[in-house]
This record gives sequence, structure tokens and C-alpha cells, in this order.
Amino acid sequence: MRTRWRAGLAAVAVAFVLAGCSAAQEKGMSTADSAGSGPVPAAPPQQGSGKTGQEKVTAPQPGATDRKLARSARLELTATKVTDVVAQARGIAQGAGGYTGQESTGEELATLSLAVPADKLDGVLDQLSHLGSGLVKRELNTQDVTEQVIDVEARLATQRVSVERIRALLARATSVSEIASVESELTSREATLESLQQQRNSLAGSVAMATVAMTIRTVAAPPPPAEDRGGFLGGLAGGWDAFLTFGGGLLTVLGAIAPFLLFLAPLGWLGWWLHRRRRVPAPEPSET
Repeated sequence: MRTRWRAGLAAVAVAFVLAGCSAAQEKGMSTADSAGSGPVPAAPPQQGSGKTGQEKVTAPQPGATDRKLARSARLELTATKVTDVVAQARGIAQGAGGYTGQESTGEELATLSLAVPADKLDGVLDQLSHLGSGLVKRELNTQDVTEQVIDVEARLATQRVSVERIRALLARATSVSEIASVESELTSREATLESLQQQRNSLAGSVAMATVAMTIRTVAAPPPPAEDRGGFLGGLAGGWDAFLTFGGGLLTVLGAIAPFLLFLAPLGWLGWWLHRRRRVPAPEPSET
């Protein structure tokens, strides 16, 4: 009887010990789980980024920094000789890797259009502004065509897919009516695709090359400095100039009345002769 009682007590003691160990183990596991389920530390920032580990870095949007700009300029100059300035402007544009577009050159007025690389526009404008005898006007325009470029590129991609689908349908067409209908649709979509490609090329050209519209007007040359005409030599030169001026005026008057003298001189001589003849007395008869 005592042996059974001791065995029961031993079993109860063992059960209490096992329960305590199990509780301690579960407590340790729960502690570990709570530590593991806490906030995960942020990754350390990259070297040179200047951001803290908890800051959220947002990737830049496509095209946010690469803007598509179409630039153009207008210049108005004056010059004593228009043709010389036009030749110099052509040389500046060609030296920058550009070319000359429309041009109209006269003795008193010239207009021409220059195309130069967009990244060299500022330097070219500085050189062109110093041509001739003076700068009248300088204008610079910049247009952001980024949205247009993105739109055309997206429409191009969609149109290419559409054309490929129509071509696949054409390959599977069996009857003549189906082939005619699909070919008509394919022609229309290919025309739209070519139009979009031309728009893209035009935008790319306006971004790559800047235009400069120039107007050059003639201006009278400054008069020469007046000479000092003081003293005897100055008076002599002044008198000679006055004599030349009087002589030139007299010759002008004689030249103006010369045609009338050629017509009136014979009439005057004839009148004088007739008048003299009337005044001559008739000879008296002699006495016999």
C-alpha cells in the first residue's frame, strides 16, 4: 500500500516538472515570436544617396528629366552692305554644323532662314548678333514638345500592332471578298502609320535642329568728317567751290534755253533784216 502511494506521488511530481518545463519553453517561443514579428529594420541607405534608411525613394517618371524642347530665334540687324552680312551668316551656320534654308537677298533688304544644332544655338546667336553695324531685335522662343513626342510614340506602337493583326487576317483570308475587304483596311491603317511616322520625324527634327530667322536692312554710311577750312587756304577753297557752283548753274541755264535759241535766232535775224530793208531810202531820180 505504501509502495503504491509513493509511486503515485512520484508520478504527480514528474507531471508538475514536465508542465513547468513546457510552460517555460512556450514562454520563450512566444517571446521569440513577438520579437520576430516586430518591425523589420530598414535597409541601410546606399552610399552617397544622402537619404536615411526609413525614407522612401521614388523612382523618377519616364521623361521627367529628358525634356524635348523645340527652339527658334529671330534676329534683325542693320548693315552698310547687306550682301556681306548674308555671306558671313552663312559661314557661321555652316561652321556650327547647320545649313541655310530659304533666302531672299537684295541691295537694301535680305531675309534668310538658318538651321543649326539646338545645343549650339546660343553660341551661334552671339556670333550673329555682332554682325553688321547694329542689332535691332533679338528674340528666342522655346516650346516643350515632350507630351507630343510621348503621344506620337504611343500611337505608333498601337498602330504597328494593329497593322500586324490586319496582315495576319489577310494571310488567313480565303474568299475574294474577304481579301478585298482586309486589303482595304490594311491600306488605311498603313497610311495612318506612315502619317504618325512623319509626325515623329518632324518632332525629332524640330528638337535636334533650331531655326534662326534673320532680317538685314541697309543703313546709310556715316558722312566723312568735315575738313578745317580756316585761313587763306580755306577762303580760297570756299571761293573756288562757289565759282564752280555758279558756273554749274550758269551752264544749266544755258543748256535749258539752248533749244529755244536754235529756233528763235533765225526768226530774229529775219525780222531784223526786214526792218533794215524798210528803213533804207529809195534812190532819188537823177536830173537830166
